[in-house]
Amino acid sequence: MSILRNYTAKDSVVDLVNEDYNILPVLSRFSLPLGFGNKSVGDLCRDSGIDVDVFLLIVNFLLTGKIDGHLLDKASPLDVVKFLHNSHDYYLTYKFPHIRANLLNALDDSHQDINPIIVDFFDDYVDMVKRHFEYEEKVVFPYVKELHEGKESKYTIDVFRRQHDDDVEEKLSEIKNIILRYYNTNMPYKMYDVLVDIYNCEDDLASHALIENKMLIPIISKIEKR
Repeated sequence: MSILRNYTAKDSVVDLVNEDYNILPVLSRFSLPLGFGNKSVGDLCRDSGIDVDVFLLIVNFLLTGKIDGHLLDKASPLDVVKFLHNSHDYYLTYKFPHIRANLLNALDDSHQDINPIIVDFFDDYVDMVKRHFEYEEKVVFPYVKELHEGKESKYTIDVFRRQHDDDVEEKLSEIKNIILRYYNTNMPYKMYDVLVDIYNCEDDLASHALIENKMLIPIISKIEKR
């Protein structure tokens, strides 16, 4: 579904979800509790201690593909980093284990030759993502905090920008292609479910990278220039 308008703090949270339910995992990464009632976006953010400007900046970008420059100028880099950190936790502690468990359950006993290859590919992919996330957690995010506190550093966000590549997404594409092209199974519905999870995860990680590239990097670049 193509969303044609930006949501505001006055809009209903339930309307937001009903317009595009794919936003639900994003809400979870803001640590927003269910049981929305009739709350507006502003009410929910205020009650949950979430910066409504950052919430609307990220949600509207994911729904429309457009950056609100006014909100970007006001957004706290620490709140953007908090969302990205929560996203890392979501992938590593929930999403990847969930997909792996479903993948193991979908493997057909008749493919003892290719089953280990598929599992190894997935595990290698998760390891690659972990290394990617660890760099951000140990280098980039602490740098953002130090910069926000006015501390000097030899690191710059341009270092992160230049090494921010697509290897992670390419590895996931390889797994999809192996399954789509070469995997016959007597339980196709299970493997179809796994593929849906993998495609959704691929889209989700692409959006995650865009938030870093289109929001975090520009915000930090402006602070550095000051």
